[in-house]
Amino acid sequence: MLFVINAMTIVFAILAAATAVYWGFVFGRLVRLSRHTPELQAGLQLPIIDEMVSIIVPAHDEARVIERMVRSMRSQEDMKIELIVVLDRCTDETLDRLIVAAEGDPRVRIIENDSCPEEWAGKCHAAAVGAAAAAGDWVLFTDADVQFDPGVVRAAVSIAAEQKVDLFSAYTRLTSGHWWEAVVQPPAAITLLRMFPPDRVNHEERPRSFANGQFMLFRRSAYDRLGGHAAVKEDLLEDLAFAKAVHRIGGRVRVVHSQDMIQTSMYESLDDLLSGWRRIFIESCHRNIGRLNRNVIRVAGAGLGPVASVLSIVMGSVSIGQGHSMMGIAGIAGGVCGVTISSVTLAIIFGQGGMPRIGILGWPIGCLLIAGVLRRGAIDLAKRRPIRWGGREYVIEPGP
Repeated sequence: MLFVINAMTIVFAILAAATAVYWGFVFGRLVRLSRHTPELQAGLQLPIIDEMVSIIVPAHDEARVIERMVRSMRSQEDMKIELIVVLDRCTDETLDRLIVAAEGDPRVRIIENDSCPEEWAGKCHAAAVGAAAAAGDWVLFTDADVQFDPGVVRAAVSIAAEQKVDLFSAYTRLTSGHWWEAVVQPPAAITLLRMFPPDRVNHEERPRSFANGQFMLFRRSAYDRLGGHAAVKEDLLEDLAFAKAVHRIGGRVRVVHSQDMIQTSMYESLDDLLSGWRRIFIESCHRNIGRLNRNVIRVAGAGLGPVASVLSIVMGSVSIGQGHSMMGIAGIAGGVCGVTISSVTLAIIFGQGGMPRIGILGWPIGCLLIAGVLRRGAIDLAKRRPIRWGGREYVIEPGP
């Protein structure tokens, strides 16, 4: 029995030390990113661009959020805008609620779209329909589940114009109105951010292709030069496809942090959230089964590391009680380091993401759920299981 206790103490002490090293590295990356990630609000200090912006919103059964979105768009300051909402094969009360929220505002245009060609992804087709009707010098594609502060469009256009950007995007702040959002969204967002850190996305010489489909701003001439949404019509993550297309022609992509200026309420239930992130991760990993499986290990390890640190403290205390002071002290010291460094770093992450810090207690659960999402994505690819999105099902072929 004593041998087992000592062996467990050693194992957990090693895992706790590894946890401390890992989260120390994450802390360092956070410091670097905070210094090198531009913020959307900086655009409010730039000159106002006196040009029309067409805001295009594909909406499929968005009765839950459509009113909030429309009111936030109508509140945009200092810019000439038109809001084009494309109702894409809606079966709920989206239209009725949209009309109420528009209040007869002539800047709001409603297009009802009842079909989608087989070769198109539904959201891409709806966005293309909206773009065809747009009259703006700029086109901004966003989602029905977002909410903008009044200065968002003005700030974004000012930065994009000043930096001569072909595709301007923003990381949005995810809401935490439900317990599962506070638990699952942080590890999901961090996993995506690790794949596409802003300092790499904005790198001048070797940029990593990324954009956030919740906010994509193009100068109209650049959008047309890319071929519009027809160029990415089969992609389930048209944002990544657009970023790649811009880089292929030598264009510039910029991503900023929106802080509280843009908020997104992504999904109505935990099942919807997990399904949505599965689609996102499949595309973010380039439909590569091996890459998905490697991220399973990374995410699960990030979640279980703090747990191992706590167990290191427990087993260290037990070892001291059994008379093995040195081994016990090593276990406690390693556990304290692991718990402290991971907790401080997670507190910063949750704070920056606007998530309640009580959600840190659910970090291991959230990581295991996201690890499960990644693993399910790998299995879906291997077995050619269909992915449902935007009212249709798509069978995705594995990538190289």
